Amino acid sequence: MRRVVITGLGTVNALGPNVATSWPRMLAGENGIGPLTFFDASQLPVKICAHVDFDPAAHFDVMDMRKLDPFTQYALVAADEAARDAGLDLLGLPEEERERVGCIIGTGIGGITGIEEQHLVLIERGPRRVSPHFIPKIMANAVSGQVAIRHGILGTTFTTSSACASSGHAIGMALMAIRSGEVDVVVTGGAESATTPLSISGFASAKALSTNEDPAAASRPFDAQRDGFVIGDGAGVLIFEELERAKARGARIYAEVKGYGSTDDAFHITAPKEDGSGPARALRIALRQAGVSPESVDYINAHGTSTKYNDAIETRAIKRVFGDHARRLAVSSTKSMIGHLLGASSAVELVATSLSVHQSAVHPTRNLENPDPDCDLDYVPKEGRELKIRNALSNSLGFGGHNVSICIGRYEG
Repeated sequence: MRRVVITGLGTVNALGPNVATSWPRMLAGENGIGPLTFFDASQLPVKICAHVDFDPAAHFDVMDMRKLDPFTQYALVAADEAARDAGLDLLGLPEEERERVGCIIGTGIGGITGIEEQHLVLIERGPRRVSPHFIPKIMANAVSGQVAIRHGILGTTFTTSSACASSGHAIGMALMAIRSGEVDVVVTGGAESATTPLSISGFASAKALSTNEDPAAASRPFDAQRDGFVIGDGAGVLIFEELERAKARGARIYAEVKGYGSTDDAFHITAPKEDGSGPARALRIALRQAGVSPESVDYINAHGTSTKYNDAIETRAIKRVFGDHARRLAVSSTKSMIGHLLGASSAVELVATSLSVHQSAVHPTRNLENPDPDCDLDYVPKEGRELKIRNALSNSLGFGGHNVSICIGRYEG
């Protein structure tokens, strides 16, 4: 089986526009959540979000800004960063080499910003004023298509969409594409920009969002006072590369990608199955595919949404798989700092997990002050810690009952 390693990382999230800015802030447990000020939320119970401080004019010209929805803009910036970080000039490769490069990126909602904008144009100004860029701007696969165009990627390219597991599935498909020999390099990850009036109103009506008005305290995974997730925007992009290719060019290797597990609860369109059997099966598949024992896992980057049922059910799943070893694991939630990025969450969290493996350090779970009795593992409360990691898992659970677990480990040479 061909081995796959991570050689480049890029991100845009509420803690910063790149890895260099956001990762130290994650390790410090800083807050990226703020007040919802860019539209009138007076009629909503939700007053906060994890919006990205992002100036598109710093990255794109006026015409490109008209053609690119924010979720695609975030992905393009993160992909540029990841390629630079990997030392890869993909566009400069010969055509036959670019045929061996793929692009698989996930999004849960896609171009909802453009949908809302152009719907207003339709209502207020009529159908003839709807932009000719509307459809190619808002379609979910715009994100992978635009990244492929920008970097001259000629191999397998598509978008996955499975709610909050979207980029987890993209990452799993990227691993499989390289292992199968279809390609040698994949630009993979996820992007989302869903902090819009319609999206937030829908999640709020479903009572999925926190109504805590304190931005610093609202996202509190595994805490007894948690009351819902905080929606966020951003992107995470990783460069997956076949090991021998990476070694031949002297690439820095953050971690080895070892396993991918994907299951479904087949239970409810939004609620997770309470016994945790679905995510537990995904964890077991990832471990089995990776060829590692549960006892050799040191860290789990949890889905950890700060919702009542998810956090308890994920804890239950971890216990089902790891038994007594569950209490020796470090488990933490990136969402405690940057909110829930929906379809992009898996990717940004795997960026963080890769850095944890590479740097032997894990970020904390912010705001964990009064642990829920049903959430009784070591969630790295309040402060990050040094931790040498042999193997790590990153979990994602999505509406539709989708469960994904990715296993990565320290590259040992």
